[in-house]
Amino acid sequence: MRRRVAFTATIAVALLACHGEKKEEETAKPTVSAATIVVEPQAFSETLGAIGTVVSRAGHSAALSAPAAGRVERVFVASGQAVRAGQTLIEMDQAAFQSALESAQATLAAAQTANERQQRLAQQGIIPRKDAEQAAADLAKARADAVAARRTQELSIIKSPISGVVTRMSATLGAPVDPAQPIIEISDPSALDVLLSVTPTDAGRVHPGAKVTLTAGQSAAGEALGVGSVVDVAVAVDTATRSVAVRVQAPTTKRPLRIGETVFGAIVVGSAPSAIVVPLEALVPDGEEFKVFVVDANSIAHERDVKVGARTSTSARIVEGLTAGERVVTSGAYGVEDSTKVVAPKDTAKAEPEVSAKTEDAAKDEPKKEELKKEEVKKAEPKKVEKAAPKKGNP
Repeated sequence: MRRRVAFTATIAVALLACHGEKKEEETAKPTVSAATIVVEPQAFSETLGAIGTVVSRAGHSAALSAPAAGRVERVFVASGQAVRAGQTLIEMDQAAFQSALESAQATLAAAQTANERQQRLAQQGIIPRKDAEQAAADLAKARADAVAARRTQELSIIKSPISGVVTRMSATLGAPVDPAQPIIEISDPSALDVLLSVTPTDAGRVHPGAKVTLTAGQSAAGEALGVGSVVDVAVAVDTATRSVAVRVQAPTTKRPLRIGETVFGAIVVGSAPSAIVVPLEALVPDGEEFKVFVVDANSIAHERDVKVGARTSTSARIVEGLTAGERVVTSGAYGVEDSTKVVAPKDTAKAEPEVSAKTEDAAKDEPKKEELKKEEVKKAEPKKVEKAAPKKGNP
């Protein structure tokens, strides 16, 4: 009977020890270091990103060419030089233009004399009236040719029509020029626009007056330049790029823009005064959808399916699945699993010593547990011997 009681006690002690270890394992949950935020309603603007270039504003640039074929005699400015309206830029060889002007003036004088004679003879009935009319037509043509020759001679001395900066110069001293090709370009650096390119589908979402945040380069991570607004949206698609041009004006920028510079624009295409917004790092892909981890009052994370609306380069609007006041995991969300305990990154160092202390205590308790088990076994063994001895002594 005593042996049975001792054996039962030993089993009970072992069961209690296993049960304690199991309970300790159940209470200890995996801990992950991650940042969290409390979701609060805030204003949200949906933006559309587009890449473009800085161009001269219409009416504030000029491309000048020679009025007729000729040779460059003098060049007064260089590329990059500031010029004022009316300033002489290039002078062509005047010999050919002056000769053409004198020839036109001589033809005009002869036409005037012929016209006077023909009109007088026609009035006297000596010549037909049609001869007098032809003389009048020849005079008109000669007068027009003389005016054109004078204008050409004036334009052979190329002057700037606007104040600005020389952005291109291809005239070379003594070289012949083609009147069909511009030889100098002037732009006003104080009147520049940003021409963004969007797809035809996105163009339907952009409206004049929309705010545009401008940054240098090809992404929103570039140097901040300022905020502009949409002036107009082109009605035709560019046949070469298959895109639609959106013209943006920025009255003030942090630094002067340069013609031809690449600029990224974030165009506001929609806004909400009060929306549930989370950082992009809080979103964890789950197939074709997304989920977030919501942290409860005990710092335990629970995964939650959410419906994502519009997004910007840093945040996303949640239209379904979250409510204001809930705490969600942001940085470090990819390392979190359901029912994981979440601690702030700054508390990780504090949490580690506690774990180490528990481990040391458990290590110290292990020998004690082993000693207790051995003592229980020893107590049970003598009882077995004492009970068996009388049986051997019976005849």
